Amino acid sequence: MRKLLTSLIAASAMVLTANTANAADWQPPGPIKLMVAFAAGGGADTQARLIAEELESTTGWKFIPENVTGKGGVNLLQAMKGQPNDGTVIGMAVTESLGYNLVAAKGSGLQQSDFTALTTTAGTQMGIVAKSDSAFKTFDDLITAAKDGQVRFGVMSPRLADITYLLGDAHGVEFNLVSLKGGKAVMNALNAGDIDVGWGAGIQTKAVVAGDMINLVSGISRPLDVSPDAPLLKDLGVDFDAGARFMFLAPGGMAEDARTALADALSAVAANPESKAGALIKRAFGGAEIIKGDELDALLKADFDGSKTLMEAAQ
Repeated sequence: MRKLLTSLIAASAMVLTANTANAADWQPPGPIKLMVAFAAGGGADTQARLIAEELESTTGWKFIPENVTGKGGVNLLQAMKGQPNDGTVIGMAVTESLGYNLVAAKGSGLQQSDFTALTTTAGTQMGIVAKSDSAFKTFDDLITAAKDGQVRFGVMSPRLADITYLLGDAHGVEFNLVSLKGGKAVMNALNAGDIDVGWGAGIQTKAVVAGDMINLVSGISRPLDVSPDAPLLKDLGVDFDAGARFMFLAPGGMAEDARTALADALSAVAANPESKAGALIKRAFGGAEIIKGDELDALLKADFDGSKTLMEAAQ
């Protein structure tokens, strides 16, 4: 369930102080290795590093960032499995890493129980994007063009490829899927004319607000913040959500006091719009979306089970 913490805006500083005070009851036994499943310099990597920077100044904890990229976060999972679960190793990935990508990593030996989910920080503004000066002004335009010929459709992951296939199948068309590495690559390909449409996870928002791009479809379970009239996938015959959430996690079996302290401290920074990290999350991802504890565990299990259903449907 999405929890936009608008009520925290007025009292964000107080909340941050209270949560970091609670975190002081637990202390990591050493520096915290922060594994990041995203390339250095991108929005997700910057988000993780800014949160670590804020916590260093408010708690005195020491963070050592390390980028562990590849396979949609599975490489990070493999590197994290078996590491100390005392709070000295945490990572940032997306919920998809412990869902679809974990299901797809057959033979990896990885299970959700190998990891402790700490907290989400933000969701994605996932949408199907076209340039505003293209022939595609609506989803119907896209389908009409696909019936007349090949439409080059940029996708960033196998999960999005499956959802795109199902979307086309529901409307009697087949898109020409073009696999690209990340949202920036999709935006570059759109601007260069190498693809006709593609998925954006929020990176397109600035261009949409400026009028340079259009969200044709919302890939999340609710209307997009800047394109509230874009149809939802479920309205178009696809019963799957293309969105994901940024998430901190740790090796499995972490003690509850350590899990709670880390989750509270990390989420407090993410939810504080006065912090550098919180401001970035507001600007790039529409605001904080905090889920932790039993609710996060249930979300991840549902994502894992739903990913199996998605794969079967797309076969």
